[in-house]
Amino acid sequence: MSIILHGVAIGGGIAIGRAHLISRSMDDVAHYLLEDDEVPAEKLRFDEAVRATRKELEMLWGSIPENAPAELGAFLSLHIMLLGDVTISREPREIIEKQRCNAEWALKLQCDHLIEQFDAIEEDYLRERKNDVLQVVERIFTNLDGDAPQLPAPEDLVEDHILVAHDLSPADMVYFKDSNFAAFITDVGGATSHTAILGRSLDLPSVIALHHGRELIRQDEMIIVDGQQGVVIINPDALVLTEYRRRLRAWRGARRKLSSIRKSSAVTRDGSVIELLANIERPQDVDDVRESGAVGIGLFRSEFLFLGRDTLPTEDEQFEAYRHVAAAMKGMPVTIRTMDLGADKSPKWLTHDQADNPALGLTGIRLCLAEPLMFRAQLRALLRASVHGRIRVLFPMVNSLPELKQALAQFEYAKEELRDEGIGYADDIEVGAMIEIPSAALVAGSFTKHVDFLSIGTNDLIQYTLAIDRNDDTVSHLYDPVHPAVLKLILHTIKCGIKANVPVSVCGEMAGDAKLTRLLLGMGLRKFSMHPANLLSVKQQVLTSHLDEIAPIAARMLRSEDPDKIADLLQLLNAEPGE
Repeated sequence: MSIILHGVAIGGGIAIGRAHLISRSMDDVAHYLLEDDEVPAEKLRFDEAVRATRKELEMLWGSIPENAPAELGAFLSLHIMLLGDVTISREPREIIEKQRCNAEWALKLQCDHLIEQFDAIEEDYLRERKNDVLQVVERIFTNLDGDAPQLPAPEDLVEDHILVAHDLSPADMVYFKDSNFAAFITDVGGATSHTAILGRSLDLPSVIALHHGRELIRQDEMIIVDGQQGVVIINPDALVLTEYRRRLRAWRGARRKLSSIRKSSAVTRDGSVIELLANIERPQDVDDVRESGAVGIGLFRSEFLFLGRDTLPTEDEQFEAYRHVAAAMKGMPVTIRTMDLGADKSPKWLTHDQADNPALGLTGIRLCLAEPLMFRAQLRALLRASVHGRIRVLFPMVNSLPELKQALAQFEYAKEELRDEGIGYADDIEVGAMIEIPSAALVAGSFTKHVDFLSIGTNDLIQYTLAIDRNDDTVSHLYDPVHPAVLKLILHTIKCGIKANVPVSVCGEMAGDAKLTRLLLGMGLRKFSMHPANLLSVKQQVLTSHLDEIAPIAARMLRSEDPDKIADLLQLLNAEPGE
């Protein structure tokens, strides 16, 4: 009998194959008491497991291939950092001593306590970081228990294997880097979880948040993974299998066709030139940008330089990273966002008290202005690197004009410092503001008098506008990029830019969603920045679009507040001629 499961679609197309189950869990941990003279040895056994786990993670971090997803190193660094936290590395030892229990049981008790704390956090995005803690704890548990289920050897996986797991960690992804599996599915995770981000970066068919997939799927059972619709079909019947094999052939054919337009310019059928740029997290990602055919970098998330380390990066360290990217892009624009730290991206060295709601607390440009020396060190590094390429500076999470003016004042102060020191920088370096908060979108017109460009961060703009975190799968169905309120804010921002002759780009996930490309074109957008893996599918939409044909349909969508009508018009907008 066939079983259909629904989860969160991560993308990567369609896969048909045999299930390869990964089992690693602490659900059945034994509990036994120790004699007093056995406690020291048990604490030592726990310490050795922690050391072995650190060694494993560091070895995996050191073996990350150059072509690995940009986020992988940052996530592994986060896991190494979590391993050093006293709540994981020290407090289980105290439980062993106080309760005279075995190390596995102490680790489970502490893990349960940490999960309760994470579940009590109101901010859904931050709450999901409990999965990172679980992944680290499970690795310690595996090193404690010699009989714990192990991951399959990478060479045991073949092309049609589909990994089925409760969860997959960044370390697991490195472990499987030489494998040739077709897809993966997990029971947990949200659209912004590390598993989801890595899945999109690997461009593999993947579905997460299935809840009970690991329980229902048997080893070697035939399954279909539809990473486009978020569907997993267990033991499909002949009719369904035939249909999905047809879809799989069509998907593979479409991918081959996309590769043929890699070097083509992004020009609509009526001759309008569209700029397609790429988002990156690390300097090493430049090769992926150039391979994708992007005409520049529309978003370099510089905060990844600050994460996964015990100390703040120096000005010289930052300068070298920015200089490398600017020089490697050979005159193409490189937009570097100043550190967007806080909320879920709080490095170990950041000592500010945790807010009740971190997403609404000291984050983005607010944190930069609260730490002017740290902020100015980054601005100095960016200015110094600007002589090596076409660097543009972007301020994140700007809320108001006074906030923007403060950031610009710090930028001018950094220039003055460099001039006094006789250090050169580019005179024409451009500065922009991110539109991620509804208030910023509504006053975007005032921003255009002070900046050279605007960049719309649709991920946060949607969440703040709709009060919906797509990471929470109980409300993720309400996360709607084409909600009338969201579209009105985007349109208003684009119009403000056009009126002031200030370029506007979109750098959130809407930019990389080919289903929304024509809508954004019809709204007047001419600059898109996205993950390099999405660029060709967006380019294909650009090449087959005629602005005079799509603008009227987009205008009808923008006038409507009926979700069903908007959905129908979006389908009409994406219909190919003759359909």
